[in-house]
Amino acid sequence: MNNFQDTQDEGERFRHRLLMAIFVMIFFFCLLFANLFRLQVLRTDYYSTLAEGNRISLIPILPNRGTIMDRNGVVLARNYSAFTLEITPSQIDNLEQTIDRLAEVVHIEHKDRRRFNRLLQESRNFETIPIRTQLTDEEVARFSARRFLFPGVDIKARLFRQYPEGTLAAHAIGFISRINEADEKWIKQVDKESNYKGTEHIGKVGVEQRYEFELHGITGYEQLEVDAYGQAVQLLARTSPTPGNNLRLTLDAGLQKVAEDSFAGRRGSLVALNPQSGAILALVASPSFNPNLFVDGIRFDDWDELNNNPNKPMLNRAIYSAYPPGSTFKPLMAMAALTQGKRRPEQTINDPGYFNFGNNVFMDDKVGGHGVVDMMRSIVVSCNTYYYTLAADLGIDGISRFMGSVGLGSEVGIDINGESKGILPSQEWKRERFRRPEQQKWYAGETISIGIGQGYNAYTPLQMAHAYANIINYGRVYRPHLVEAIINPNTGEVRKIESEPVRQVPLDANHVNFIKRAMARVNKEGTAARSFIDAPYESGGKTGTAQVYSLRGQKYDADRVPEELRDHAWFIAFAPVEEPQIVVAVLVENSGFGSQFAAPIARRVFDYYLLGKQYDKPIEVVKAVEQPGENVRVTAPRGAEILEGDTP
Repeated sequence: MNNFQDTQDEGERFRHRLLMAIFVMIFFFCLLFANLFRLQVLRTDYYSTLAEGNRISLIPILPNRGTIMDRNGVVLARNYSAFTLEITPSQIDNLEQTIDRLAEVVHIEHKDRRRFNRLLQESRNFETIPIRTQLTDEEVARFSARRFLFPGVDIKARLFRQYPEGTLAAHAIGFISRINEADEKWIKQVDKESNYKGTEHIGKVGVEQRYEFELHGITGYEQLEVDAYGQAVQLLARTSPTPGNNLRLTLDAGLQKVAEDSFAGRRGSLVALNPQSGAILALVASPSFNPNLFVDGIRFDDWDELNNNPNKPMLNRAIYSAYPPGSTFKPLMAMAALTQGKRRPEQTINDPGYFNFGNNVFMDDKVGGHGVVDMMRSIVVSCNTYYYTLAADLGIDGISRFMGSVGLGSEVGIDINGESKGILPSQEWKRERFRRPEQQKWYAGETISIGIGQGYNAYTPLQMAHAYANIINYGRVYRPHLVEAIINPNTGEVRKIESEPVRQVPLDANHVNFIKRAMARVNKEGTAARSFIDAPYESGGKTGTAQVYSLRGQKYDADRVPEELRDHAWFIAFAPVEEPQIVVAVLVENSGFGSQFAAPIARRVFDYYLLGKQYDKPIEVVKAVEQPGENVRVTAPRGAEILEGDTP
């Protein structure tokens, strides 16, 4: 009986276990069915897309980058085809061994391997990756003879950027170079990632950078079907790339070359523009650099030479470096006085050769002074004492208000990056510039040296050219620009950059004409007369000498001063006087008088632009003429805060 009971209990437990197992199986089958229903019915579109994405891959086809040319069609940046040695990783078992063997056939440097490994991490294994670019004809021939030894390695033709004029206008044109992390971050921020798939280069400075999206074009794609191993099976579709737009600049390549050659390696800059449109005709920063060095990754030796060169060839002095304007500031001061009613042209002062202000004496450069001086003569002979008194009458805020209205102390809006605001001193500027309360106070004596373009004054050559253009154009302000038109290479459509006045400065035409006549006399009988002897056109100009440091009242002798501490030479001019077509601002660093070094450069620029004349010989430095007021050392008033490179 007990055995029967035990057997019955055992059967009952078995049935319970069986039912439990069945319930568990049914539960898991229900979960499996529910998940299958979710995957195959509810989310079928989503997973179909993923599956299609694994089956189909998009290979970017890079567009042809746009060409850059000058106003006359001279090509300044273009593309050319060259052979590259490329590897398809999916077809090679041992990449390192293959590259080592390739290095016995063509020259492969360490930087080539680094670039290849970086691209390998970013690419799919069925894409071809360059291991060497710009092969020589000899290298192409050597590899072609041994091609059968390297399955998965081939030679392809690719486009490369070239700057056929070398260093010419390099700071304006800029260059392209390999995309770095900062570039990738920027591309992501502006939501252009899809258009830069497969792109290795991007504009870094100048027009190449500012008009990057116009020049780059639209990336095309090939749709490839791939197998489970990631190898291409067949081409399904192809979307052709759209080439980038071409740019026609306002620059005149011939004028640019004349201007650059005139510097003969000296440090400095030049800006030439059309006052009636704001078009930049020449933009020089000397010395320059060769943008071709950067295209395929600059070599360490080349970068070290550029980066450590004391002459700073990579520095765009024309738009970034700010200098005291020296006596080129005086016609602007005269215009400010006329506009604000502080002076009439016929009013005179007596110049004894100095100006007393409080307990300080501000000396004129001419011993004994100029005697009776009116506004016209003050510009022609560059009389410091006249502008000492004028600065005191205008006051710092009166000076600052007018100079700001004609474009000094702010970015002028040129269409390349890197522009400096310069320094337009005012009481507000000094409060923001210094921390300590005693430094923030503006002392009346500081205004005096501002009047002759010294003190805290500091402006770029671009700003000075722009300010003079605004004045001689009777207050019509145009934005300086380098690009004249954007051209669609497919349709030929031309999108011109219109030259519309951005604002109007309220200037009296009679006052403007007076300043123009005074500056014309400077080139006829004043400090620039030697440089414009026998010129068949009438021009106006103003020389200037900008102090690099203060001698504290000692006599300046350039021969005894280290070159880096010598004065800068300025010259600002326009021509013809009646209907100016060109305004030029020239700055030659540490070279002394403006009439000796800067004015002859402007003469050559005018001769080429107005007459088509060119010179075979370098500029001969003209003998210095007496330049009252151009090299004076003023006494610093008590309490003045001296900035490095300025002389308050």
